[in-house]
Amino acid sequence: MKLRRLFIFLFVAFSACGLLAQEAEGVTFELKLSKDRLGVNERLRADFIMNKDGDNFVPPDFEGFRVLMGPSQSISSSWINGVRSYSKTYTYMLAPEATGQFTIGQGTIVISGEVYKTIPRQVTVTEAVDNPNGAPSVDEIADQNLHLVAEVSKTQPYMNEPVSVVYKLYFSSSVGVSNFRPLDNPKYNNFWSQEIPFSKYSIENGTFGGQPYRYVVLKRVVLYPQKSGELEIEPLALEVSLEVPTDKRNFFGERIYASTNKTVSAGKRTLQVRPLPEAGKPADFSGAVGDLELKVETSKSSLNASESLRATVTVSGKGNLKLFQLPKLTLPSSLEVYDPEFSEDVRTTISGMQGSVSEEYTIVPGFQGKYPIPPISFSWFNPSTGKYESTRSREITINVLEGPTATSPGAPAIPATPKSPVATGSQFYFLKLKPELQDKVWNPFFGSRAHIIWLLAPLLFIPLFIVLRKKQAALERDVVGNRVKKANRLARRYLSRARKLLGQKEEFYVALEKALHNYLKAKLKIVTSEFSKDKIRELLAGRGVEAESVEGFTRLLENCEMARYSPFSRVQMQQDYDKASQVIAELDKTL
Repeated sequence: MKLRRLFIFLFVAFSACGLLAQEAEGVTFELKLSKDRLGVNERLRADFIMNKDGDNFVPPDFEGFRVLMGPSQSISSSWINGVRSYSKTYTYMLAPEATGQFTIGQGTIVISGEVYKTIPRQVTVTEAVDNPNGAPSVDEIADQNLHLVAEVSKTQPYMNEPVSVVYKLYFSSSVGVSNFRPLDNPKYNNFWSQEIPFSKYSIENGTFGGQPYRYVVLKRVVLYPQKSGELEIEPLALEVSLEVPTDKRNFFGERIYASTNKTVSAGKRTLQVRPLPEAGKPADFSGAVGDLELKVETSKSSLNASESLRATVTVSGKGNLKLFQLPKLTLPSSLEVYDPEFSEDVRTTISGMQGSVSEEYTIVPGFQGKYPIPPISFSWFNPSTGKYESTRSREITINVLEGPTATSPGAPAIPATPKSPVATGSQFYFLKLKPELQDKVWNPFFGSRAHIIWLLAPLLFIPLFIVLRKKQAALERDVVGNRVKKANRLARRYLSRARKLLGQKEEFYVALEKALHNYLKAKLKIVTSEFSKDKIRELLAGRGVEAESVEGFTRLLENCEMARYSPFSRVQMQQDYDKASQVIAELDKTL
């Protein structure tokens, strides 16, 4: 009797736990379609599924479709480990009436006094298919379960405001991606671009079109638009190898997968780039955009004459740090000042550039005294506030303790009296009265040694001419060698031309870029159509070139591109020219 009561108590307890679990479970009401793309001669099944019983179900109007059957109702209920699962479904069979894009609207139902609605679903109806309602082909399954998307952080940025582009490959759990290969990389015209590298690809879970998907991040790029108006981001295209399930099964009942290759594209993305406002633009604005700050400091405030100190102008923060010119120091004329040395400590993340850029001046005073360094101002545009901001450095005084004092100008110098030149050597010469002349002896040319040499010389030059002719023919047949020599000559010519054009920004960087192009064409035997930064990195790495040299070479090419849109000083041009000579010398050691 006691055992029976115990069983009854346990049964009631488990039932109560199941009811509590059911009450705690959230209510779901969703629409599931048999397919979201079908031919006009196919049929579509629409299931409205809820996990709790409800009343007053109202279906959508199914615009563009004819209801062939429905609603048919099915209920499923089960108990597992004391937990009840419940499902109720209203099913419709639909036939499309025309081709085009249609929307299955919202269905509604009342559950426990609350009204629940389904999410509308898009359906594409195409022309009639050969095998209506047959099993979808491998390519159709791949098209429905594979998507390449370019996610853009901003669609209406300001000029020089960072925009991140993340390329994601979405694929459903029913297919498997085995490999992918880029077919066409975007060129990002009218943008300053920086790709954010990562060590390996990783698969993550997400949603696409309201459905659960997995995705892989393929590429991350930060763009800085260099002009206003409507700018297009070219699409990324991939060839993807994947495994697609079929309706066939093997001997053990396992589903058989088929391999296929699909080409997917992210599509073009358009940005509406806003120009920087003219209202309130400071006179000293040099193109800086972001959240920045200015700092001017010296290595010492007191020193003796002929000693040196360093004055550093630094701009730090987040913004287009590589795309504007730093403000210049104005120093007293009595101080000896050397050209500033530019340095940068900038890292580029998916949110843009951050860090600092600076110019360091070396100053040598010649006389004792106090020399003020006047304050300088710096302005930038802050896209988060939509306004220009300015700052001003403090005045710095250099105190020269010991050394000569500056003297007042003395009396004008008296010019020296010119003196007549003094002749050197004897002014009198002895003239011989007897010249001691001899009669000239005439020797005939014909039959002489010179006559024989001139006669046999052409015969001696014939073998030499034959050897030189063969060598010239061999050189003419060596097309690759001739192209290498020509590219070498062009590289030297353009590099020397770039040196002559220092100070002329556009002409200098055009000549420098051509020199770099022709150098690689000579060393790697490539043509201009293959000339991309990714191809350069791959080829140079394959030839054993150090990563630092590869990065220096590609950085020079980026500077050549960036110079078309940004101000560059003569100091930066000289640094780029010296860097080009250094990088070419380093590459020569390996190549």
